[in-house]
Amino acid sequence: MKTASIPLAALVSILLLPVCANALTAAGYYNRGVEKQRKGDLDGAMADYERALELNPKDANAYSNRGVIKRDKGDLAGALADYESAIKFNPKMALAYVNRGVIKRDKNDLDGAIADYNRAIELAPWDVSAYVHRGLVNPRKGDLDGAIADYDHALELNPKDASSYNNRGIAKSEKGDLDRALPDYDRAIELNPTEANTYNNRGVVKYKKGDLDGAIADLDRSIELDPKDANARNNRGNAKRDQNDLEGALADYNSAIDLDPKQANTYLSRGNIKNVMRRWADAATDYQRTCELSERGQDYPRIFIWLIRARLGETEAASKDLADYLAKRWKAAPGDWVSKVAGHLLGTVTEADLFAAAASPNAATERGQYCEAWYYTGLKKLLAGDKPTAAACFKKSLATDQKDFFEYQFAAAELKALSP
Repeated sequence: MKTASIPLAALVSILLLPVCANALTAAGYYNRGVEKQRKGDLDGAMADYERALELNPKDANAYSNRGVIKRDKGDLAGALADYESAIKFNPKMALAYVNRGVIKRDKNDLDGAIADYNRAIELAPWDVSAYVHRGLVNPRKGDLDGAIADYDHALELNPKDASSYNNRGIAKSEKGDLDRALPDYDRAIELNPTEANTYNNRGVVKYKKGDLDGAIADLDRSIELDPKDANARNNRGNAKRDQNDLEGALADYNSAIDLDPKQANTYLSRGNIKNVMRRWADAATDYQRTCELSERGQDYPRIFIWLIRARLGETEAASKDLADYLAKRWKAAPGDWVSKVAGHLLGTVTEADLFAAAASPNAATERGQYCEAWYYTGLKKLLAGDKPTAAACFKKSLATDQKDFFEYQFAAAELKALSP
């Protein structure tokens, strides 16, 4: 899902300085810079702010506005220095704290960003932007309730702020509260019916709720509004896949990769479609690309590669590669679920131990892990030539009803292939 924030270009001091006496020339350059920045002439605005600061080096507004331009141009260090200067010369300038918080967020200094947003709110509790930006950082610290509270405040101050409805919907969705997320997306779309990412986000929630037709309709609209959004095409591909429109899903994944060839999840999704279509070599290539692009997202692609290579008669070499991967896996807890699954494929974890590990006090986690366990044990039986037992395992995987699990989809494909 995509959050919507106030564009930094909008966080500009639009105070026009009075043109008088000694400040005449400095104020004139500053005011002209504001007008140029409004019109998108960033280079012209930058030049005017620099001239204003030469003539009045204590102009906090000019520093703050120049910092916005530097940040837009990717010069985070220069922007940060300008915001520091703005705060130095006007310690009560709330906007400068908001803008400095954005830079700190960009540099992953989340605590520093929140401290700046807090200070901005102390100075200007009526400033919507401070709540919105703090709401964007809170989820990254795991505080979804804090984010929702910030968007609540923002909407009290500005009930027609579509982006806050969208972002609050995202926070509610991430909490698993899909029913309360939908009305926020509805309201955001009512206020701004041309914002592509809100349709994308609402489509994802509808997908999670099993409304595939509604999800595809929203994702169609998102893509219509922003044809270059690879994420929306990937999401629509997932919905088409679940409708068993494999060719349609594959077309969406292909388009998403054309638009963003470095998005690991799309290669994984496309690999899974090819896996279901029994295009083993092509699927393995996509899984390998997923591993190349994502250091932390390799666990299941590595397992899927092992399964494909085992089918193709390369079990010994595949097992060595998987074992090597497990030995240096990214910050993995010893004996975690993935290591149990991989260990079962490699013959170091028994079937009984795999199912014992699948049990969990969390019912949702347990259902998902049983879905996986039945699929992987079934695949091992199939590789050993025991088709009846394999089919029984695949049926038990489907009985968990974990339709959004890759293993559920693979089990369904295997059963179809085993049917006379």
